[in-house]
Amino acid sequence: MARLFVEQLTVIDSSRLDPVDGLVGESWIVDVEIGGSLDAQGMVFDFGDVKRELKAAIDDTVDHRLLVPEQGTGITHTEDGVAVAFASRRGPIHMSGPAHTVVVVPGARVDAAALERLLQASLLPRLPGNVTDLTVHLRHEAIDGAWYAYSHGLQAHGGACQRIAHGHRSRLIVQRDGEPARDWEQYWARRWRNVYLGTRDHLVTTTERDGVSCYGFRYTSGEGVFTLELPAAACELLETETTVEQIAAHLHGEMKDREPAVRITVRAFEGVGKGALADG
Repeated sequence: MARLFVEQLTVIDSSRLDPVDGLVGESWIVDVEIGGSLDAQGMVFDFGDVKRELKAAIDDTVDHRLLVPEQGTGITHTEDGVAVAFASRRGPIHMSGPAHTVVVVPGARVDAAALERLLQASLLPRLPGNVTDLTVHLRHEAIDGAWYAYSHGLQAHGGACQRIAHGHRSRLIVQRDGEPARDWEQYWARRWRNVYLGTRDHLVTTTERDGVSCYGFRYTSGEGVFTLELPAAACELLETETTVEQIAAHLHGEMKDREPAVRITVRAFEGVGKGALADG
């Protein structure tokens, strides 16, 4: 059997429900190996087709979605979509929205291995008949420094970012007068580890559930009506939409308020290899 490989085929930017950490933003780099017999071109699968078709299939299956474990998650199907109920150590989480924005992952926990199995099982039947084996490997970006993990939703976005609970695992680089500001980087890495960044205008309720103070968010976007309720301690409110440009500006503004006499430069990433810059 011949085999080919493609590294960094795509990046999955999604959020998952975790029994300990609650709502967790993730960015997984996807590597694949494909095995089978050679076709008439002497190929297992043309690289152009891999990069186009397989990437699209992965994105369509899990990217920019809420990934929930089959065990331990309450799922109710409604006329308008799906409602999710989940209990974590941080507190209860409830989400509702169109059905395609939620992916149920077999097992008790959503992790890289569980998602690899789901992708391999769902994607192999879509490949040409000469392809008999597919291996999907998910990995985090190797970050030598500070990083944060956040979930959010962009009501005004015309694409998948409008979904209220998708996320990213992101690098953060801060400079003070041109020199690394490791103290600020570590401060934000701790403060924004597994945080939900919500827009204040989307906050509609503040309630107590199971002894935990919770924020409730709601908005209507092009795909439909979305709601999300989760522990207030796991949230941070911004006065704007939570685009990466606004996130970088928010970080910059908070640090400049505390250190007005210095030049602060922020490189805030949105997942892997992209982001926004705020300086001054």
